[in-house]
Amino acid sequence: MRVFVTGASGHIASAVVPELIEAGHEVVGLARSDASAAAVEALGAEVRRGDLDDLDGLREAAADADAVVHLAFNHDAIPAGRFADAVAVDLAVVRAFGDALAGTDKTLIGVGFTHTGDARRDAAIDANPRSAVGRAIKDFTERGVRTVLVAIPPVTHSTRDRAGFIPMLIKIARDTGVSGYVGDGTNRWPAGHTLDVGRLYRLALEKAPAGSQLYAAAEEGITVREIAETIGRHLDVPAVSIPAEQAADHFTGFPFITMDITMPNADTRRLLGWEPVHPGLIADLDDGHYFTND
Repeated sequence: MRVFVTGASGHIASAVVPELIEAGHEVVGLARSDASAAAVEALGAEVRRGDLDDLDGLREAAADADAVVHLAFNHDAIPAGRFADAVAVDLAVVRAFGDALAGTDKTLIGVGFTHTGDARRDAAIDANPRSAVGRAIKDFTERGVRTVLVAIPPVTHSTRDRAGFIPMLIKIARDTGVSGYVGDGTNRWPAGHTLDVGRLYRLALEKAPAGSQLYAAAEEGITVREIAETIGRHLDVPAVSIPAEQAADHFTGFPFITMDITMPNADTRRLLGWEPVHPGLIADLDDGHYFTND
């Protein structure tokens, strides 16, 4: 297949693009700068110059492809307090892709969750502004698009991770002298190794039925306290509970510290034959590479 990938120079794509190419797919990666273009070329993909604001160009690229894998998102907007703006851009992008692919049965793979029927989980999903993007993608299933939603774990870890949850927590711990969690720290974050996530995307492209909801977490949920304690041990700083009323100040620019969600993956494993083989989060932290990359 000819696959158009946005965010092609990013963390997740660094595993997705080579996985697709190795399996014989032709990949075209969106790049908005010379540096991004060089990174996409280094992965072995064809470069298409452009950005997320060029909706006409995105529609054209989607129409020229057999599948779209949409990975791009302006994560820098989150600590800057512009999360809603980033979501609005993302929503316009997925609608442009959906319109271009409608009635073709071509594939659109996006990032997101759909409702599960569990009130607690669904409330957590709805609390994330990006849930609107997942719903928009899902709606295109009824318009002749083979839609697939991939829930990427909030902790996607590996030596390639430079700006995710773990590097942010490590920076906060270094800056404050403590490795913090909120309350008793029993809220949970799903986790998955970058390379396992990359393989799941390839399997999703090749096997997932239209309307599928996939979960790319190898570990369904790890307590934030265990993560904080592991970080504290490596930095030789105490792991401490931060009172809820002080959390916003302590974890400045990181509004996710109290997020509590799990990603059951049994159905995804059965559907795709996906078996994660790379180290889990705590083992990856204990490898030490997160603490040598400044």
